[in-house]
Amino acid sequence: MLSVETRHAIHPETAKTFDTTNLRKHFHVGDIFKDGEIKLIYTHYDRMIVGGAVPAGGTLTLDHVKECGTASILDRRELVVVNIGGDGTVEADATYTMGKGDMLYLGMGAGKITFSGAGRFYILSAPAHHTYPSRLIKIEEAANVKLGSQETSNERTIYQFVHPDVMKSCQLVVGMTKLATGSIWNTMPAHVHDRRMEAYLYFDLPEGQRAFHMMGEPDETRHLVLKNEEGAISPPWSIHSGAGTANYTFIWAMAGDNVDYKDVEMVSMETLR
Repeated sequence: MLSVETRHAIHPETAKTFDTTNLRKHFHVGDIFKDGEIKLIYTHYDRMIVGGAVPAGGTLTLDHVKECGTASILDRRELVVVNIGGDGTVEADATYTMGKGDMLYLGMGAGKITFSGAGRFYILSAPAHHTYPSRLIKIEEAANVKLGSQETSNERTIYQFVHPDVMKSCQLVVGMTKLATGSIWNTMPAHVHDRRMEAYLYFDLPEGQRAFHMMGEPDETRHLVLKNEEGAISPPWSIHSGAGTANYTFIWAMAGDNVDYKDVEMVSMETLR
């Protein structure tokens, strides 16, 4: 079963008027992991698609998506699959076995995509202009950078998967950040990047705990309260930072004008409101 929700782009002046209900309606990502279903959100931020597929021991196929305007989703797109569950299999131009934390890049033209096994598959897709080779990247093969400290509650490891230092892609830049025990903050000091949108997914958040995702313009911030396996769509004008009531892992994904991970505008603590 496939379902697709469309999210239109929101101007920052409009976002300032939103209450909690409207903030969640436009920016919250939730309820995308349902047994036996593929659930997608088609956004008008750089035409990024985010979603989930949970075969639950069966088989699910992702092929025609009306919103893309092509016969098959990968006819003019690239796509990344991240497994946040048990062992599973993804079949497209080849058959790939994925464990928890593994990422699979599928290039434009790789064909229809079939999911099976016990995986919980997070899906990210953006338009593509060139075909790059598909590639499965195991978590132990990802580049990683350790940042932060216990003293500032942000000791974390950043895993770079679909990233210029690891492989080529058209638009997508995707990685994962894992916080150490006792650390709760990510991406603070905050930044924005007007040339790229970003999507977050928080997972491995213990039962009953929550992540507070910070968004909005630097001088007009808002927040979303998220539970495990929920996330946020972050417009180019918005900060994207978070703090949890326990440590967690999150997936970050960007699409836009370039794939330069360092092409950001830093936001000083004094600027935040």
